[in-house]
Amino acid sequence: MTTDPVWERIRKEAAQHANEEPILASFLHATILNHSRLEMALSFHLAHQLDSATASSLLLREVMLEAMEGDCGIHDAVRADLRAVEERDSACNELYVPFLYFKGFHALQAYRVAHCLWCNGRESLALFFQNRMSTEFSVDIHPAAKLGSGILLDHATGLVIGETAVVGSNVSILQQVTLGGTGKDEGDRHPKIGDGVLISAGAKILGNIQVGEGVKVGAGSVVLEDVPEHTTVAGVPARVVGRPLSDQPALEMEQNFFYDEEAGKRDAS
Repeated sequence: MTTDPVWERIRKEAAQHANEEPILASFLHATILNHSRLEMALSFHLAHQLDSATASSLLLREVMLEAMEGDCGIHDAVRADLRAVEERDSACNELYVPFLYFKGFHALQAYRVAHCLWCNGRESLALFFQNRMSTEFSVDIHPAAKLGSGILLDHATGLVIGETAVVGSNVSILQQVTLGGTGKDEGDRHPKIGDGVLISAGAKILGNIQVGEGVKVGAGSVVLEDVPEHTTVAGVPARVVGRPLSDQPALEMEQNFFYDEEAGKRDAS
């Protein structure tokens, strides 16, 4: 069998903390140390969070494990998402922490299972997972939406991503963000977000618009029109105020855009 460096790190960290904090030993063994593979542990942990009186954790775990070990690309995406949290979230310096405790990571993996089900014609069950995710994590991602890998959902409370939204890879999204439609339009009606984009807290991006690669969206902004790549936008309605200092602001997580404004002025001159 090939080695799994991500899973080996998680097990090592969990074992260390089980020794340091005996009161958590049973929890850490049940969720991590008793499992030989990451997918087995993740499906166990998520199933216990999402179970209900009418759909037991045993049944949900079976569905989740099948999706995670199938051909939906979840294997690589889970590991990329974990690394994204560790690299971009200053409150996290161990991989076992988001695996066990960060609901943004949990909601994202529940979405990945639901999306796999949706793509395989099991739409009713996919919508069930969406509902449980929304209820338990306060994160509402339609299972038909398309999300890349290496995504950070930081805090995540109040996040809404609509049915026809597309989110690229290496994107960072903070709490209270909406990728929504407008009016009663049907069909393709949600935003398309490029790679490396940073969407700050409370931003609303509405309609079938393009947000280019490497864009930074300021906190509380309302974006209603296409955004050129590698620009910073802010305001209500949002307008271009500069250029990010990085080609992928999602990786830097810099919320202030004072220096972006100065860079924009230099470019204009």
